[in-house]
Amino acid sequence: MDSMQGIKRTHYCGDLRQTDIGKTVTVCGWVQKQRDLGALIFVDLRDRTGILQLAFTESTDREVFQKAFTLRSEYVVAATGVVRERAAKNPELPTGDVELEVQALSVLAKSETPPFEIVENSQTSELTRLKYRYLDLRRPDLQKNILMRHKITKITRDFFDENGFVEIETPMLIRSTPEGARDFLVPSRIHKGSFYALPQSPQLYKQLSMVAGFDRYMQIARCFRDEDLRADRQPEFTQIDLEMSFVDMEDVLEIGERYIQRVFKEAIGVDVTLPLPRLTYREAMERYGSDKPDTRYEMEICDLTDAVRESEFGVFRGAVDGGGSVRAINAKNAASVLTRKEIDKLTEFVRGIGAKGLAWVRMNPDGMASSFAKFMSDAEMQAILEKTGAETGDVLLVVADANDSHVLTTLGALRQTVAQKLDIIPKDKFNLLWITEFPFFEYDEELGEFVAMHHPFTAPMDECLPYLESDKARVRAKAYDLVLNGIELCSGSIRITDPELQSRIFTLLGLSDEEAKEKFGYLLEAFRYGAPPHGGMGLGLDRLCMQMLQTESLRDVIAYPKVQNASEPMTECPAAVDDLQLSDLGIAVTVEKEKQE
Repeated sequence: MDSMQGIKRTHYCGDLRQTDIGKTVTVCGWVQKQRDLGALIFVDLRDRTGILQLAFTESTDREVFQKAFTLRSEYVVAATGVVRERAAKNPELPTGDVELEVQALSVLAKSETPPFEIVENSQTSELTRLKYRYLDLRRPDLQKNILMRHKITKITRDFFDENGFVEIETPMLIRSTPEGARDFLVPSRIHKGSFYALPQSPQLYKQLSMVAGFDRYMQIARCFRDEDLRADRQPEFTQIDLEMSFVDMEDVLEIGERYIQRVFKEAIGVDVTLPLPRLTYREAMERYGSDKPDTRYEMEICDLTDAVRESEFGVFRGAVDGGGSVRAINAKNAASVLTRKEIDKLTEFVRGIGAKGLAWVRMNPDGMASSFAKFMSDAEMQAILEKTGAETGDVLLVVADANDSHVLTTLGALRQTVAQKLDIIPKDKFNLLWITEFPFFEYDEELGEFVAMHHPFTAPMDECLPYLESDKARVRAKAYDLVLNGIELCSGSIRITDPELQSRIFTLLGLSDEEAKEKFGYLLEAFRYGAPPHGGMGLGLDRLCMQMLQTESLRDVIAYPKVQNASEPMTECPAAVDDLQLSDLGIAVTVEKEKQE
């Protein structure tokens, strides 16, 4: 094996062009493939910038030529030579007009045959690729994603620095203050029986930074939540965290919008028009059945309640009389795709998410077919068709329930599923919007009580203060989310800075004065010493990258992600630790009997 002694890389593989012809250069990288043509050997050398062809000919030093003959895929080499024009050019490569006529070759490391080929759009199973993530990360498409993430992060820091924000690192070992998800706990060796928590967000520390006088804070913050995974959720994630003093909601949204405009333009060349659209939470739910609606396609929810209020159809009448609603979506030109069989599948889908069933109308070319028309009068059916704008080829999907919230969320999920079936979601389109005026409280049916929808430090809207005790469902918050193509990118709020109001909120959330002092006493104490009005947001960097790059999963934009069960196949963590370590911490592990067997 050769060493780097005396070798200095002068260029990256992907950077060489016709303007470099005649230059003597040194490149380093991994062998993509070797082609032995007898008197000629060609080697495709790859680094993170691209691929360059190395040429070995009859004029090449015999020792160098013989060394080239031994090269195999993923060998690590350094090559020095003269850049020349390629005889057979490759228009698919940025470097396809040139090649390197090699004069000196060093084999820096050999490689066994990798478990999968290092190529773009690999068809190898994701689990295998994650087990060998260091090889997976060599693939050009994944490297491009990671490099773009770096670019987005740099743009982020530059933007907020230019706008007067100070980057402050907050602790990773903090007091456990659950914010809706489970904490990851860290046992203390020095304080046996006590635990740190990994932060779900820097929420309290950034508010304390406002009290400390750092009126514009930001941090590229690592956050941890012990919750079930999905395509857009990891147990550890990165958040672009902001907090600003002496501001109202408009100030925070304005800085957020300008950041989004900047990062989209500089990172991927997309122009974002400001101001961004806004919907209140109620408007979003009424129109799309979701507080994070995908507005790239139509299919808005239509309220049929008034049209069927007097109907004799028991399903509709029961929903209306029970204080609920009857609503529908119109899948335009969907009759050929949404056959009876497909509608049956959709019926099972909505039942699986808690709906009682699905009513439907198919506007076939030879006439209307419906699951409920025979129970309706002609006038009622006509009213339904007019309200939904139904035309030949359309399919109406109707949900009824005494719980209006269930109707809206069911249709929201159904809308998304139908759009995917119809393949009507535009690609290369970025629809951003703010959702505002979230409910302050939401009713938790399992707990049987109201809980904070965001977190307990969110300020209620001023006009809602009189209803805090008397009508919790009526209270709206100074909270806002940024949504992109149906994915929540950002959540934020104006914070409570009045100690009395904060204590009042804690009481309404079921915390006694003693509990509030135990969990948040340091924050309440800080507010007694002059807390400026402040607000902020946390924007998910991983989700932002995933959406901007239009990847299917967060795993495509995170170097070392976890899989569905929150484990990492490469290092096989989490893993057991030895008894000595546990003894040092003063803790013991109890394993359920069925897991031992």
